[in-house]
Formats: sequence, structure tokens, C-alpha cells
Amino acid sequence: MANLPPLAEGCTYHIYNRGTNGETLFRTQRNYMFFLQRYADYIQPVAETYAYCLMGNHFHLAIRTRMPEEQADYHAAHAIGTPFRLLSPSRRFSHLFNAYAKAFNHEIGRTGSLFEHPFHRKLVTDEAYFWRLITYIHRNPEHHGFIDDFRTWPHSSYSAFLSDRPTRLNRAAVLEGLGGREAFVRAHDGADYQDISELLLE
Repeated sequence: MANLPPLAEGCTYHIYNRGTNGETLFRTQRNYMFFLQRYADYIQPVAETYAYCLMGNHFHLAIRTRMPEEQADYHAAHAIGTPFRLLSPSRRFSHLFNAYAKAFNHEIGRTGSLFEHPFHRKLVTDEAYFWRLITYIHRNPEHHGFIDDFRTWPHSSYSAFLSDRPTRLNRAAVLEGLGGREAFVRAHDGADYQDISELLLE
């Protein structure tokens, strides 16, 4: 795959990646949890997350990269004990994938690349596509036959939108944009993606 331009500041993206040659990325519950922990460490300082779904051999994310001043605000709000410096979102994703792959390979006695490189990304500039993307991400396990009902998939952000528990997601923006929790649930019912299939990185 040709090199892709780096992620721009203040932009919304559909981020997608999969295992090299269909390699499994997540084998155990611990793998899923470790990826999300490392995701928070590497990506939260440079992007806010609207939705995610992790599956056995691939994942989908909807994010918006932070502007420089937003990175600085995040740094100050979280009392990070180092001087602030501007971070590259693209490099942070690369660091995330490398850190996860190193731990995963060590765990199972594997060597070599784990993720496809460069990681896939689609700049989202259309609001209607953005809202369809949220539901597409959550419905993906059902779409790929991992499970009969996407609502029961434990490794997506869907259930976080139905909860009042703290979350690192920008839950408020999604619920407000869709018109509340009931509208959020309705948006996921019977969704059809034929009209935007060319925009979905499959």
C-alpha cells in the first residue's frame, strides 16, 4: 500500500486496520483490554473518540484529532508530569500498534509485523456519513458474522452510550447529535449501508 498523508489536526476520521495476512489481533479478553488501555495512553492525548469496535482480526474507530491548543488543554487537565510538546496523531497510532504488537508477540511467541501498514484512514467531511459511520462501526460484528446481535458484542462502544458510567468516549456529542439515547438506539435498527458502501474501508 502506498504511503498515506499524516492525520491532519482538527479532522474527523474513520480509522481501520487489520492483521497482516488476516492475522488474528485479539485472542483473549486480556488482549482486548490491553489494546484499549494502550489506546487510551497513546491516542487520548491527540484525539477524541466517538465510537470503536474491536473484532478478532480487525477494528474500526471514529475519531477527531485534537487541535494543538486542545492537546495543550488535555495535557494541563490531566496533570501529565512532563513539559507539554505537540504530538503527531499518526505517530501516536504507529506507537500504539507497535506497543501492542510487541506485547502480543511476546505473549504467544510470535515474531514479525502484526498490523497492516500504513493503517487505513478515511477523512470524514460529510455529516450524514459520520452518523452512518457510528452505527456501521457498532453493527460490524453482526455484519461480519461474529455474532447474531451486535448489541451483545462486548468489545464495542455501543453499550457505553446506554450507560451513565464514566467513559473516555465523547458520548455527549454523539447523543446530542443523534437526539438522545432513544434516537441513538433507533439509528442502529435496520441500518442499510449500500449507499455509502464505497466509503467504507472493506
